Amino acid sequence: MINRPIYLKALIAAQHNGFPKVITGVRRCGKSYLLKEIYYNYLLSIGVKKQNIIIVELDDLRNANYRNPLELDKYIRSIVNPNEYYYVFIDEVQLIDTIINPVYTNGVIKLANKNSKNVISFVDLILGLSREKNIDLYVTGSNSKMLSTDIVTEFRDKATNINIKPLSFEEFYNYKQVSELEAIYEYMMYGGMPLAVLKDYDEKKSYLVNLFQATYFKDILDHNNLKKSEVLDELCNIISEECGQLINSEKLSNIYRSVKKEAVDKTTIERYLNYFLDSFLISEAKRYDIKGNSEIGALRKYYFIDNGLRNARLNFAFNDEGQMLENIVYNELIYNGYSVNIGTINSIEKNKEGKSVKKNYEIDFIAKKGIKQFYIQVCADYNSKDVIARETKPFLKLHNSIQKIVVINKPIKETIDNNGFTIIGITDFLLRFIKN
Repeated sequence: MINRPIYLKALIAAQHNGFPKVITGVRRCGKSYLLKEIYYNYLLSIGVKKQNIIIVELDDLRNANYRNPLELDKYIRSIVNPNEYYYVFIDEVQLIDTIINPVYTNGVIKLANKNSKNVISFVDLILGLSREKNIDLYVTGSNSKMLSTDIVTEFRDKATNINIKPLSFEEFYNYKQVSELEAIYEYMMYGGMPLAVLKDYDEKKSYLVNLFQATYFKDILDHNNLKKSEVLDELCNIISEECGQLINSEKLSNIYRSVKKEAVDKTTIERYLNYFLDSFLISEAKRYDIKGNSEIGALRKYYFIDNGLRNARLNFAFNDEGQMLENIVYNELIYNGYSVNIGTINSIEKNKEGKSVKKNYEIDFIAKKGIKQFYIQVCADYNSKDVIARETKPFLKLHNSIQKIVVINKPIKETIDNNGFTIIGITDFLLRFIKN
């Protein structure tokens, strides 16, 4: 069994809190597995009786009648004993139909449309059941018609949202039981999508390529009613190639104009970027002015939720080690509860002619969690003087006590250089440093 300890802990912490637990995330990341295997077995281990765990799988045709919210409500209430406590799992909640309240249709069940009034939806069902004192309710779901972000929006502040991601490096490493070096290179290339992890090397690539195109990309097209995919398709390629690079809609528009020889306005690009963000395929990191203590500008860095998916989009032909490492570090920081920004420092310096010029320096990540705070640079190679100077120069512009870290793709433990900067190998950083 692949263990997901951080998410199991989140589910345990949310038990009996009076709110439905809505488990969201990109499709195929293991939402159903977390609920129906990991959490189910946990409940059994603490003495919950099997008959007190009710699982309704709405993608099973045998349960098709329960896609009617009134029928599902009736079914669950019929098997719940008021003198006992129950855990109710509803899987693929987006399959529940929205109907017009039968009070207004002479008792006839009619499907609602977008203009219908007096409707009953899965939201009404979930909120109604969650008010019962002896029911602890858990739901999962997303597809092309209703992404996880849509489900969160529907519940707003009326539910506990637990957003899960593909396997972290720690989860991947603990499952694979190989050396840290073997693990990081496999993870760097193929990522942590659960089913991909279980496949052999010959199957991984084709699975990830197909998953991206036939599931995620198609979902975005269907969800947003897009007939043509050329611009969206090319934008996805550009984001994949520019992963971890500072970009904005204007820069992307210029790329289209200069490379693709076509005009795509900034508004369209921004809208398409939001499609990818809403699907949970990518995340954005904003720039933060360290000296000014504020987020600034329209430039962003975009990171894929999984390295394997990003590499699959490029057909595993664009293997920039630095980009892949940076994507991993960003995701792992988020997974471990850090807020993450891109650091920027403005400095006035003398050029070769002795004139004062403004220079800007970027720090890959500013990571904050409670009282913890780090400045982080990520690089694949740290052997040459030029690389060392380039990576540490932004740190030299900062005269504060915040720990400054260079993460490198070498199997080394944490060391301190002559400037007091922390130099640490990627696996030591991921498995130990950010856990402390």
